[in-house]
Amino acid sequence: MRGPALLLLLLLGACTTQELRPVPAEPQGFEPWTESTPVYRFTPGDRLRVSFLLTPELNETALVAPDGTISTRASGSVPAADLTAAELEASLTRASRRVLNHPIVTVALEEATGSTVLVGGAVRLPGPVPLRGPRGTLAAIIGAGGFEADARMNEVVLIRRAPGNRPMLRLVNVQGFIQTGGVGAATLDGDVPLQPGDIVYVPKSRIGEVNQWVDQYLNRLVPFQKTFSYAVNRSSAVPF
Repeated sequence: MRGPALLLLLLLGACTTQELRPVPAEPQGFEPWTESTPVYRFTPGDRLRVSFLLTPELNETALVAPDGTISTRASGSVPAADLTAAELEASLTRASRRVLNHPIVTVALEEATGSTVLVGGAVRLPGPVPLRGPRGTLAAIIGAGGFEADARMNEVVLIRRAPGNRPMLRLVNVQGFIQTGGVGAATLDGDVPLQPGDIVYVPKSRIGEVNQWVDQYLNRLVPFQKTFSYAVNRSSAVPF
């Protein structure tokens, strides 16, 4: 009896340990998170300075229109939304060849009036939130009306575009940041500085809810490449 009893005790201890110290899930299809600042991509409402090196008389300031295009005298209307400065410069150079022999075009962002982050999930006013200057995860959630009563505040999802137009994902413990007042590690883990185009999702339960939300909402709005899966293991995900 002593042998089986000891074996049973060891099995129970192993189960208890697993419940207390579960292994976090690794979301499938996301790039490893990096703190490097992503390349800025233009959005409707941005004010741009377009310069022509060899023909400065054609220099002008232009707005990215609501339909995502930009118009200059030399190029006419060309797509601009979701492009980087280098990509837009190449596009404007090609389009300007209709009136110029060897155009050299540069683009500079004068005012990022169109910069937003997308906030969804268990918040009162889900949708785009303007990003005016430095703003953290908590400020964006407040801009979306604040948390709903059933929000999982310690497991907020942050999705950001990585180099190569792929998404990265990390969890943010906003609850810990609020409880500690931003003192210590919670400053880094609970109020991550946001970048234009970031996506903040507040789940109502476990992190596994992200998969359903992405399928129903995110893929219709965000121009990430769709060659990956947002699958998250609900059973093994744990709060930070």
